[in-house]
Amino acid sequence: MSSTGASECASPGFTTTHWSVVLTAGQSDLTGAAAALEQLCRVYWYPIYAFVRRRGADWPEAQDLTQAFFAHLFEHETLRKVDRQKGKFRTFLLAALTNFLANQWDRRRTLKRGGRCQIISLDEAAAEARYRHEPVEPRTPEKLFERRWAIALVEQVLARLKQEYAAAGKVDVFAALEPGLTEEAAPGGYAAGAARLGLSEGAARVAMHRLRRRFGELLRGEIAHTVASPAEVDEEIRQLFAAIAA
Repeated sequence: MSSTGASECASPGFTTTHWSVVLTAGQSDLTGAAAALEQLCRVYWYPIYAFVRRRGADWPEAQDLTQAFFAHLFEHETLRKVDRQKGKFRTFLLAALTNFLANQWDRRRTLKRGGRCQIISLDEAAAEARYRHEPVEPRTPEKLFERRWAIALVEQVLARLKQEYAAAGKVDVFAALEPGLTEEAAPGGYAAGAARLGLSEGAARVAMHRLRRRFGELLRGEIAHTVASPAEVDEEIRQLFAAIAA
């Protein structure tokens, strides 16, 4: 695939992606490392919040613990201890979160709700509403973390793809074809989409091909932000789609 995302992964500029910035700058440029880490956490904070809830914290406590975890991550001493061997950002984050919670359980409710510091601005009410609407799951908190992480990543990519199509004046094309990115095409699906867009079925197939290609480019680019090297991108894609399907 000759794609923007693939080119980004293969180019020397890969080291400027977010997680690589944390890994390379953590020992010297703490400001740059913290900024890169904050960008990643803004995208992937919901799996963290949901993990804390799944581990037994109630709504207010989960909010406090999530904010406290972010504060812990952004401390200079924590950044200095970031281990390159952790590889993927989600692997590092889950290990750090598990250790953090283990140290916090015996100090529950020590954070005062009125005086806590907002490290990252979160829509906490929306997060809790989303969490409560999730189905009851028999899987472990760790497996659910991986699944929610994968879903958050796909949602991020779809949002960027929609923005691109909207900027090109093709939001109707995106709306008509987007279900085909995440679902099997139903019999007659291309004909229905073509009719909706006023295109021939062949033109609709070409438009779908372009949409899927760009989705793949953006997906690879987004995953490149969360792994330590280009060599990890393909394996991370396989693992995350396996987590969604599980």
